[in-house]
Amino acid sequence: MDTTPDPVLSLTSTVLFEDADDGNETTTNVFAQPGWQVALWGIAYALIVIVSVTGNVTVIWIILAHKRMRTVTNYFIVSLAFSDASMAAFNTVFNFVYALHNDWYFGLGYCRFQNFFPITAIFSSIYSMTAIAVDRYMAIIHPLKPRLSSTSTKLVIGLIWIVAFSLAFPQCFYSQTKFYSPRTVCLVDWPGDYGGKHQLTYQIAVIILIYLLPLLVMLVTYSLVGLSLWGSEIPGEASDHYQNQIQAKRKMMIVVVLTFAFCWLPFHIYFLLGSFNKDIYKQRYIQQVYLAIFWLAMSSTMYNPIIYCCLNQRFRSGFRRAFRWCPFIQISEEDHMELQLMRTFRMTRSYRTETTTVVHRNSTDQEETTTKLIKA
Repeated sequence: MDTTPDPVLSLTSTVLFEDADDGNETTTNVFAQPGWQVALWGIAYALIVIVSVTGNVTVIWIILAHKRMRTVTNYFIVSLAFSDASMAAFNTVFNFVYALHNDWYFGLGYCRFQNFFPITAIFSSIYSMTAIAVDRYMAIIHPLKPRLSSTSTKLVIGLIWIVAFSLAFPQCFYSQTKFYSPRTVCLVDWPGDYGGKHQLTYQIAVIILIYLLPLLVMLVTYSLVGLSLWGSEIPGEASDHYQNQIQAKRKMMIVVVLTFAFCWLPFHIYFLLGSFNKDIYKQRYIQQVYLAIFWLAMSSTMYNPIIYCCLNQRFRSGFRRAFRWCPFIQISEEDHMELQLMRTFRMTRSYRTETTTVVHRNSTDQEETTTKLIKA
């Protein structure tokens, strides 16, 4: 097998740039950057970690701490938020340090984890979005069919993570650290020569499974849901409120999906091109190009909490409640009601029954229940 340092062509985000002369023995690290560049990139990547971890942990708290928020869709959002927060905390920082100087400081164990976990997290994220899209499709297109229960939802989430672990295992198995003076590299040493069938097959399979296929499924399901809602108008104030809620949720998740697709597209193209032509890694500015592409991909982990807060009233109320200690954040009575209001929908063949229960904060004895019949 060729012993020259090969670029790590994988969706793990660990990348090795080649020296222009392909030499193994060097006395200086040609990938070292001036201090001002390191500082600028450090600020940019620190922004991702702080916003992503803070925002996604808050999202998880909002859902798990408030009973009204524990819905099928929101359980998948918990899985998505956990994946994003973990990616930012355990992948972004370490891979950024590695990409700065192309020198691996963290040992073989973390090299294996670094090559394993990102694919796991990306798979979990995109298929949590896919599960939400399918659930929305079933709720709108087939409203009389049974919905996922809380237990079934948790089983689906568990299955998603198990498949994600299985898909990422080859990356962990073939990971190695090698020393090329004066630096150590973390790479995936696939069987066969550079660009062999094992590497290319895995690379293409991963791109299909964690990008193209789920995006296609979501495109179809959200298109069908949109056509169904656009073509159906149910008279009545209550039904208008219900349809507005459904459309708001659909809009929020479509924005989440489009953001994910936009952020990860350059990353997939970059590594796919490198699978066929490693000469791109010898270009003069390829390190800066990679840092920019990697930043865009990792930034996808911080946008979702912002989207939830901007497009969903309940999440917005939850964020206000979580950050009420800030002097410029004011929480209102409406925010309390948004998180305490319990709303259920009972479906019959010709009518949908909407039951709203308001628990008054000043009295635990009083309850006001309003039942509305919405013609299906």
